[in-house]
Amino acid sequence: MPKLGDISKRLIIGRKLASDRMGHTLLPKRLALPVFASDPLSSVTYATQEILVILTLGGLAFLHFTPWVAAVVVLLLVTVVASYRQLVRAYPTGGGDFEVANTNLGPTAGLVVASALLIDYVLTVAVSVSAGVDNLISAIPELAEYRVGIALGIVVLLAAVNLRGIKESGKAFAVPTYLFVVGIGAMIVWGLGKTAFGDDPVAESAAYDVEAEMTNLGGIALMLLVLRAFASGCTALTGVEAIANGVPAFRKPKAKNAATTLAIMGALSITMFAGITTLAVIADVRYVEYPCDLVGFDCTQPQPTVISQLAAAVFGGGSIPFYYVQGAAALILILAANTAFNGFPLLGSILAQHRYAPRQLHTRGDRLVFSNGIIMLAVMAGVLIVVFDASVTRLIQLYIVGVFTAFTFGQTGMVRHWNRLLAAGPTSVERRSILRSRVINATGASLTGVVLVVVLVTKFTHGAWLVVAMMPVLFLLMRGIRQHYDTTATELEVEDWPAESLLPSRVHAVVLVSRLHKPTVRAIAYARAARPDIIEAITVEVDADATAALLDEWDRHDIPVPLRVLDSPYREIARPVVEYVRAIRRASPRDIVTVYVPEYVVGRWWERLLHNQSVFWLKGRLLFTPGVMVTSVPWQLRSAVGAGQPKNARQAPGDVRRGEIRRGGGSS
Repeated sequence: MPKLGDISKRLIIGRKLASDRMGHTLLPKRLALPVFASDPLSSVTYATQEILVILTLGGLAFLHFTPWVAAVVVLLLVTVVASYRQLVRAYPTGGGDFEVANTNLGPTAGLVVASALLIDYVLTVAVSVSAGVDNLISAIPELAEYRVGIALGIVVLLAAVNLRGIKESGKAFAVPTYLFVVGIGAMIVWGLGKTAFGDDPVAESAAYDVEAEMTNLGGIALMLLVLRAFASGCTALTGVEAIANGVPAFRKPKAKNAATTLAIMGALSITMFAGITTLAVIADVRYVEYPCDLVGFDCTQPQPTVISQLAAAVFGGGSIPFYYVQGAAALILILAANTAFNGFPLLGSILAQHRYAPRQLHTRGDRLVFSNGIIMLAVMAGVLIVVFDASVTRLIQLYIVGVFTAFTFGQTGMVRHWNRLLAAGPTSVERRSILRSRVINATGASLTGVVLVVVLVTKFTHGAWLVVAMMPVLFLLMRGIRQHYDTTATELEVEDWPAESLLPSRVHAVVLVSRLHKPTVRAIAYARAARPDIIEAITVEVDADATAALLDEWDRHDIPVPLRVLDSPYREIARPVVEYVRAIRRASPRDIVTVYVPEYVVGRWWERLLHNQSVFWLKGRLLFTPGVMVTSVPWQLRSAVGAGQPKNARQAPGDVRRGEIRRGGGSS
C-alpha cells in the first residue's frame, strides 16, 4: 500500500518520468517564450515606474527627462538582445554567460559571473512576486496587511508547478503570459488612439503635486539623479540572459529556436516598454517612493502602480478592461519568477558538473527537472521576502547589479571568442560574419560595462552594497567546493592496484551491547555469519548493578561470544568504545575492525527522539577512526512495519530464537 507521503507527492508533482522520456520535456518556441522570457516581459510593468520614482525625487520638473532615459534603455535592450543572439549560436550547450566567461576569460571570471547570476535569480523571484502582490493590492487594497503571506504562498505554488516539469510549467504559464501581452498591447493602442483624437488619458495622480526630497539640483547632482533613474529603468533588461542559459531545453534546432525566441522577446519588451512610458508621459503619471510625498494623496492607502493608473486612465477605473489589465499584470509579474525557477536550477546543474556546486544540484527529480535547485531557490527567495517585507522599493535597490555583471563578462568573453576564431584563419565569408558578430558583442560589452559602473555608483549606498558583499562570499564558497572535490578525487585515486587491494590480515568483529535483548542477539548472529577471525561483545559500565545483571544473564543464556566490560568512571559511552577500538588498531594495524551496532527502526517521528541517540553519537565518532567499519543491525519495531503486518508475522532472516544462537557457525 503506498504511503500517504508518496500519494501527496504524486498529487503535487505528478507521476515519475523515466530517463528515456527526456525528449518529452523539450520546449517548442511558443512554450519557451513564457518559460524563459516572462521576466523581461514582465519587467516593463515596473521599469517605467522605477524611472519615475527616481526623477520625482527632484520634483515634477525633472519628469521631462523620462522619454530620454527610456530611449537609452531601449537602445541598450536592442544591443543586449542582438549580443545574446550571437552567444546562443556560438554556445548552444547552455551555461550562457558562465560558460562563455569560463571558457574565454578563465575560471575566476566564470565564478564571478556565476555568483552574480545566482544572486540575481534569487532576487528575480523576490522582486517579481513582490511586484505582483503590489499590483494585486492596487486592485484590492484590503489585501495590503497580508502582503508577505501572499508572496510566500505564491513562491510555494511556483515551486510546486516547476517541480512538475519544465514543459508542464510552460503550459501552465503560457496563457497568462500571452493574455498579458494582449492586454498591455490593447491598452497602448487604445490610449494612443484616444490621444490621436484629442482625448488624452489623464492619470489620477496628475492632480497631485510632489514634495521634492532633493532641491536645487544642478551640475553633477542632476547628472547623478538622471543616471540613477537610468539605472533603475535598466530593470527592463532583467532575465534576457535566461534564454542563453536554457538553450538545451529547446527543441531542435536548439540554437536557431533560442535565437528566434530572443528576437520575439526583445521586440515585445521594447514595444511594451516604449508604449507604457509614452502613455505615462501623456497621462502625466506621478509615482513617488514615499506616498506621503504626493501632496493631496491619502498616504494611508497603498499607492496605485503606474500600470494601474494607466489602465484606469485609458479604460476607466472599475471597468472590465481595467481589472483585466490589473489581473494580467499581477499574473505576469508573479510568473516572471518562473524565469528564475528555470535558470537557477540549470545554472546550478552546470556548476555542479564543473564541481563548483554540490553534486545534488545535478540530480534530476521524478519529473526530470533539477528538483534540488528549485527547492533551494524557493527557500532563499522566501527568506528575502520575509526580511524585506515583500517591498519592491527596498528589493529593487539590490537588483540588476548581478545582471549587468554577467552581461559585461559574457559579452567580453564573446569578443575574445571571435578573436580566437579570427586568428584561426577563416574563409573570407566566415571572416565577414565573425567581424560583424564581434562588433555587436564589443558594443554590448562596452554599453553594459558603462551601465554596470553607473548602477554600482548610483545604487551602492541604497542597498546594492549587500549584493557586492555577497558576491565574494559566494565566489569563495564555490571555489572552496571545487577545491574539496579536487582534493577528494586526488586522495581517492587508485595509484597502485595491487597495493590498494591487499586483503586485511584479520577481521576483528566487535558487537556493541547495552543489554541482552532481541536486537543484541540478532547483531551477534549477523557478526558470526560473517565468520570473522575474532569476535567479541563489549559493553560500557556506567552502572555496576546493571553490568552485573547483564553478565549473569549472558552466562545464563550461554552466549558463545565473550563479553568484555569497558570501564567508564565518568559515565561516558562513546569515548571508552572508541579508545578500545583504536587500541585494537594500534596493536594490529593491518587488522580490520568491524563494529556491529544494534539499533531500532521506528515508524513514528516522536519515537526517533526516544531511541538511538547514543548510537548516533557513537557511530559518528567511529566513522572518523581509520580501519574501522561500522555495520548497523536494524531491528524493526512494530510501528515501523506496514499497517497490514500481522502481529504473528513470520520470523525475518537473522532473527534468533532463544537457544538457537548456540547452533550457528562462526568463530569465538
